[in-house]
Amino acid sequence: MEKIVAHNTREEQPLTKKPTVAGTAVIRHCEMGEYTEVLDFVEMTETVLGDYSYVCRHCSIICADIGKFSNIADMARINPGSHPIERPSLHHFTYRSQRYGFKEEPDHAFFSWRRRQRVLVGHDTWIGHGAVIMPGVTIGDGAVVGSLSVVTRDVPSYAIVAGAPARLIRTRFPRAVAEALLEIRWWDWTHEDLKQRIDDFKDLRSFLEKYGSQ
Repeated sequence: MEKIVAHNTREEQPLTKKPTVAGTAVIRHCEMGEYTEVLDFVEMTETVLGDYSYVCRHCSIICADIGKFSNIADMARINPGSHPIERPSLHHFTYRSQRYGFKEEPDHAFFSWRRRQRVLVGHDTWIGHGAVIMPGVTIGDGAVVGSLSVVTRDVPSYAIVAGAPARLIRTRFPRAVAEALLEIRWWDWTHEDLKQRIDDFKDLRSFLEKYGSQ
């Protein structure tokens, strides 16, 4: 029997300053930074994706500002559409009336309200598999959202949250360490700086000693 060796084309393909977008992804009115990657069957609308961030398969992202080095796992949903629960009907015939022949145009005011409920995702964040980030939520720098979580409230920097609704599990680091990392802001380093300092990321203590309070 012939041995078949599977190749991970994602790892083999070097990323470049030009965003890498899978052919099955649907991108509408988005801005994408350098060394970004969007994998198969992702839908992104009116979203900013910061440098080095990537979005894994089957994700849906609407009206979000995503920082640098964000890790977004498969099937995450960021800023899902809301229905008008205060109206007599939840159905979208009340704001997509043109599709049913009731009006010539959609309810622009309703969609403008949706756009104002942008989600903010900080730098160096990890959004787990199947997580849902609800409208208007802010995810702080360095934060982790557990798989299948539903995030309805803001998440502090370097916090780990999980559950439905998501609750604080613990923080990644003591407060002083988190504050030091926020002060260093390594995510703003140039590509060349990152290349020269890549080995320093292997140990937190030496990293803080070398770059803290500069």
